[in-house]
Amino acid sequence: MLRKGAFISDRYEITDKVGSGGMSDVYKAKDHKLNRFVAIKVLKAEFSEDKNFVSKFRVEAQSAAGLSHPNIVNVFDVGEDNSVYYIVMELIEGITLKNYIERKGQLPVKEAVSILIQVAQGIEAAHNNHIIHRDIKPQNIIISKEGKVKVTDFGIARATSSNTISSNAMGSVHYISPEQAKGSFIDEKSDIYSLGITLYEMITGRVPFEGDSTVSIALQHVQNEMASPRIYAPDIPISVERIIQKCTMKKPSRRYLKVSSLIADLKRSLITPDEDFVQMVDYESPTGGTKVISEEDINTIRRQSEMDNTVPVINEENEFEDDFYDEDGVDDDLEDELKDEDNPKLDKVIAIGGIVMACIIVAFVVFLVVHFMGNGCSSGKIGSSSETLDANHTKVPDVAGMTQEDAIKKLKESNLGYTITQQTDNKVEAGHVISTSPDAGEVVEKNSTITIVVSLGSKAVNVPTGIIGLTKDEAKKLLEDQGFNVIVEYKASDDAAIDVIIEVSPEEGAATTFGADITIYASSGSDASKVTVPKVTGLTLDAAKASIEAKKLVVGTVTEDYSDTVEAGKVVSQDVSAKSEVPEGTTINLVVSKGPEDKPEVPNLKGWSGSEAKAALEGLGLGYAESSGYSDMTAGLVYDQSVAYGTKVSKGTTITVYISLGQKPTETTTTTAPETSSQKATESVKPEEPESPEESSSEQQEEPEGGE
Repeated sequence: MLRKGAFISDRYEITDKVGSGGMSDVYKAKDHKLNRFVAIKVLKAEFSEDKNFVSKFRVEAQSAAGLSHPNIVNVFDVGEDNSVYYIVMELIEGITLKNYIERKGQLPVKEAVSILIQVAQGIEAAHNNHIIHRDIKPQNIIISKEGKVKVTDFGIARATSSNTISSNAMGSVHYISPEQAKGSFIDEKSDIYSLGITLYEMITGRVPFEGDSTVSIALQHVQNEMASPRIYAPDIPISVERIIQKCTMKKPSRRYLKVSSLIADLKRSLITPDEDFVQMVDYESPTGGTKVISEEDINTIRRQSEMDNTVPVINEENEFEDDFYDEDGVDDDLEDELKDEDNPKLDKVIAIGGIVMACIIVAFVVFLVVHFMGNGCSSGKIGSSSETLDANHTKVPDVAGMTQEDAIKKLKESNLGYTITQQTDNKVEAGHVISTSPDAGEVVEKNSTITIVVSLGSKAVNVPTGIIGLTKDEAKKLLEDQGFNVIVEYKASDDAAIDVIIEVSPEEGAATTFGADITIYASSGSDASKVTVPKVTGLTLDAAKASIEAKKLVVGTVTEDYSDTVEAGKVVSQDVSAKSEVPEGTTINLVVSKGPEDKPEVPNLKGWSGSEAKAALEGLGLGYAESSGYSDMTAGLVYDQSVAYGTKVSKGTTITVYISLGQKPTETTTTTAPETSSQKATESVKPEEPESPEESSSEQQEEPEGGE
């Protein structure tokens, strides 16, 4: 045990011991290099000489250190100092999901689903890095004070290869999958089983299997049918009940194959909770009764053990929670060490797996031949036919030019939600759609939020006064700063110097529309010789300069701007129109292309805190705006965003994030925030958290219609 005030690696000062697990102790420490508090997991001294334990400890560190995701506790550092093996982790102030359930009892279905979506997103990130958690349970899920949901403790996780893995590492018995209980092969679907049990507990307030010993509980996971959550939560929507059923199928092949599919169904359940859309497989057995387990499997279950279960958490009273090795863990009287014994079932399964793999390869070759012949020999590509979408994806329909109502109907038919923003447009009639984000034709997940930009029509404005008497450049800047498109012409004048504005059309103070063309007439003097302005757009800058100077004109300011249509280094525009008659010596200003803008992709900010979302957006060169409203998302977290994630936008674009205030209070009296002009111009319809206008001062919610 480390004493208070001790230093590790001359950097981390121990300030307190906060918990203990089977293999390690957890300390609160101060990182003097970065001036922050951290949690440090230290391998117990009695194990530090054991190479097997040190190896397991390092595997845990390597598993967690390779992950970076908002819904996973960060690992900052891993090291060894005088035979002290340690992992430095993010210190979380908050409460475990287990304690949250104990305090609230049964959670509202939408809140439970929203929490599980965040947990599943963290687990998906681990799976994408070939890591299976193996010990998913509410004790290893943290809800921070900011409302962020994080997964922690990859204590028995191991990196996987493309093949499945075998392990006698056993997670907490109330949440383990049947294959874990039997010591069989496990993969991503084992974590999905544990996610299903966790959702079951959140909604019902209890775990599905109880018993007098860990062995009896493990046997129930293998043998017994799980009681329907509807028994304890009669109001559970059919879609959520079916999601739990699919996650907790006894056979892994009948569960969700990937976490991404589970997340898609969870999101859809927030939109159409009473629709039976979950695609179930056949029942496990014709009888549907209790399954028979062999004596060998029972003995295998009895040999299972859980070694470490350490979660550094600070509760709401700033005290550390000690859920590190509780009653949900495996009994201490079971074996204390995980032994890498030969598994006789392993050889059998490997042999069967080899036969199955051979069959798969043969089937794949047959598929290639048939597919190739079906597409014709003239094509060298397989799959050159039109794109096929799976059941979870759809294309964004083309709604440009439609009325707002027709566009909404079209999106609902495609199982898409929507967010409406409005802006003035001189070409598109008021109430009609200018564009969408993502663009029409892009493939997105069903139930995604699509931003519809609706025209407010032309904005009535007046031509500014004080233009006459300014120089051409001064007048042009004044008008462009107010959103006008400026056209420069020249007229002879005996009274005004060259390039001084003598006339404006429409005249100063006249009514016009935002973005309209304004022609300014600059003096060409009285006796100056006239020349014709050459067209230099599309030319390189050197060629443009040569052309302008050949006409005895002067190249003025050269600025750069992005262009999707003009090649980098060539002229995009000139401020004096080509073929205009101007006096010799007139200045021509040019804009040169920088090529297409490298537009950043908008990240998925849902489930992030406002500060995290702001940092992410500003790091991409995007603006941040914030609004709030009631939702089933945990208070303090982003439950939607104004621009769909994955959309490419120009740098400087402002993204509005919507921060959850938690569920709407049940009081009959409410306080309505004053409506701002930006709120008036935005209507949001989110598929994940449908709300009424009263629930948010800046949004209006509605559910998309239709099923698949």
